[in-house]
Amino acid sequence: MTDIIKLSEYRDWLRDLKQQIRTGQIKAAFSVNSQMIMIYWDLGKQIVEKQEKAQWGSSFIEQLSKDLKEFVSQAVGQLENSSNEFVAQVVQQFVPQFVGQIQSPNNQSNTRLRQFVPQLLSIPWGHNVCIIEKVAVTNFNLTLPAPQSDLANELMKDPYNFDFLRLSEKVKETDLEKALVQHISYFLPELGIGFAYMGRQFSLKIGKKDYRTDLLFYHTRLKCYVIIELKTREFEPEFVGKLNFYITAINERIKDNLDKSTIGMLLCKNKDNYEVEFSLRDVNNPIGVSTFHYTELTDDIKAALPSAEELQNELLNFEREHRAK
Repeated sequence: MTDIIKLSEYRDWLRDLKQQIRTGQIKAAFSVNSQMIMIYWDLGKQIVEKQEKAQWGSSFIEQLSKDLKEFVSQAVGQLENSSNEFVAQVVQQFVPQFVGQIQSPNNQSNTRLRQFVPQLLSIPWGHNVCIIEKVAVTNFNLTLPAPQSDLANELMKDPYNFDFLRLSEKVKETDLEKALVQHISYFLPELGIGFAYMGRQFSLKIGKKDYRTDLLFYHTRLKCYVIIELKTREFEPEFVGKLNFYITAINERIKDNLDKSTIGMLLCKNKDNYEVEFSLRDVNNPIGVSTFHYTELTDDIKAALPSAEELQNELLNFEREHRAK
């Protein structure tokens, strides 16, 4: 046996065999993945058709998800008994998840997704889920006329990159707001072309109470006001209600006849797209929900670093000393 291992011809053949096995495993995985995605796609098509034609009530999706989960548990047990662990894991992990993410038939994103079916088949389902979850969710197609809705959708990103900020991992919303304004020269390019800064904590008098938006902008291309609300925690449905209230207030108190409908942008630390879509379903004002990230520092590290003012003063002192020489 030792003599065989020393032979270069044997080693080369063994290496080729291993490569063939790896290639076969990859092809088998892609084949299973493509078949599973086709099953999910057909499943989604049937569900949308039932939503349109069958009168099964608003809890239809929730009940179907529950029933399929029970079936999947039984199917997984049968698959495991047949030693097909890979397929078992795929079914167990992704079928319930997919049913929970089925979108309403009126959602325009379904039409856009159909254009990319060939590409979707070549990507593992888990990666497809991650891609879909990273897309900013809006109701612009339902609340704005074309081409205003298309332009509004183009301005949304997910996530927004605020890595020019170095803040505590438990930063307060007011501190995040102040930091973005202090770094407005970095903040505006990240938002995109057309945003003109109008102010923070913009005051709105409604009845006997004073309300204040986080950040107010005017978009020079969309010709409308844009409210940005910041949340340093995960999305919650009540965030939409408050932003919707602010949009109505701006439309009534600030907007004139030349301005188009005010748009609201809600930026959260995290979000569940299905929950966001559900929350926006009956909202008549245009709202988009996205996420953001920044450079997170623990409190002890942040305390040890100099502030922006201290760094600026040091730079000024260095310039004065350099000129004096």
